[in-house]
Amino acid sequence: MATLKLSRAQHSLSPPHKTFFFFSSAPVWYKYTPPPLHHQDPILSAISEAILNTKTKPLDSSLRKLLPSLTATHVINLINLNPCSLPPHSLFSFFHWLSSQHTFRHTLHSYCTMAHFLCSHNMLAQAHSLLQFVVSRKGKDSACSVFACIVETKGTHYSNFVFDALMNAYTDNGFVSDAFQCLSLVRKHKFRVPFHGCGYLLNKMVKSNSPASAWAFYREILDCGFPPNVFCFNVLMHKLCKEGKLKEARLVFDEIGKRGLRPTVVSFNTLINGYCKSRELEDGFRITYTTLIDGYCKEGDLESALKIRKGMSEEGIELDNVAFTALISGMCREGRLVDAERILREMLNAGIKPDDATYTMVMDGFCKKGDVKMGFKLLREMQAGGHVPGVITYNVLMNGLCKLGQMKNAKMLLDAMLNLHVVPDDITYNILLEGHCKHGNPKHFDKLRSEKGLVPDYASYTSLVYEFNKTSKDHQRG
Repeated sequence: MATLKLSRAQHSLSPPHKTFFFFSSAPVWYKYTPPPLHHQDPILSAISEAILNTKTKPLDSSLRKLLPSLTATHVINLINLNPCSLPPHSLFSFFHWLSSQHTFRHTLHSYCTMAHFLCSHNMLAQAHSLLQFVVSRKGKDSACSVFACIVETKGTHYSNFVFDALMNAYTDNGFVSDAFQCLSLVRKHKFRVPFHGCGYLLNKMVKSNSPASAWAFYREILDCGFPPNVFCFNVLMHKLCKEGKLKEARLVFDEIGKRGLRPTVVSFNTLINGYCKSRELEDGFRITYTTLIDGYCKEGDLESALKIRKGMSEEGIELDNVAFTALISGMCREGRLVDAERILREMLNAGIKPDDATYTMVMDGFCKKGDVKMGFKLLREMQAGGHVPGVITYNVLMNGLCKLGQMKNAKMLLDAMLNLHVVPDDITYNILLEGHCKHGNPKHFDKLRSEKGLVPDYASYTSLVYEFNKTSKDHQRG
């Protein structure tokens, strides 16, 4: 099995009072086989005792005879086994002391093993400093080899924070492409995404002169589950507007709502100022009118919102997706479903495609009013327009049918969901259970459960018991 050869000349640079040693270049995904670990290794015992007794006897004198025969393998075994349960700081101090000894050379594997140890003991600053030195010596385009070594030296002290420290180290050294590569490798090997390292890199990129690259990276990590933040969106918009990239800035603005956040006053002002400075006043007057419409609708003041909409028409300014959605949402909240459906038609006629949530919002309003027929009409329109409705949309229809006592139709809808590979959730089952309890026979639900493999949760059982108790009391009164 191939192993790497040691090379002193290649990595002769080291800070004062330290001498470090690295492996020379090798295939990226090499196979490293650690030596067998011996719990009773006398060398490990001697090292441990020397570290424990440093207050009374310096390491230089305790390990003078042992030092020439000491290897990086001994250090790796000491870190992984730690036979005397040495405190983390004592072990790290010994590791640091060894770096200053001219007769000893650390290897990439000993560095990575110590990095794991430090991260597992929450000594993140020390781990970052250690890996920063490693990265500075390995240089640019070294992410694959260093990452491979970190994976292979997980040992008994593995911590996912080591990937945060590695990304931070590459970021601090200015090797952005290597930091990207670390994230790609983490995702490829299915480790937890290092969000702290991602955030650190994102902050550096946002401050740089490449907001477009920062935006692309931000979208990627958001898709990985990185928590969205309005402040970051606003900063990116500001940078893009400053460069005159208004289309990209608008995309960033639109993404705020898609990520479950609300644009702030700063968000709107940033975009409006960008349009005005670029003399695109019409667009600037429009995310202003839209802001007012959205605000009035959220406050329940639909008449004021409609006045603003009328003013837009008089100015020849068309509504955008945000304004249409705000009006539809406001109408649904106030129970004005006919108006909501009319605005939905206007939105379609304007060539703007409503998203699933907008359709579902209108469907929910009609179904709660008992007009399930309109709900299914909108479902067919969604499907004809290329939408693939999810479980939330079907739950809205299911709820409407069950409240009307149309349990046969509810069962047919469940079959349709399963045929379309739409997986029912707990809400679906609870809707069906409540419907069978109020309008049918709970035994039908048991039959349905056995046929479809449904497993109700605790809330379902609670609902069932409540309905049985209620029915029993009604019989007793009669």
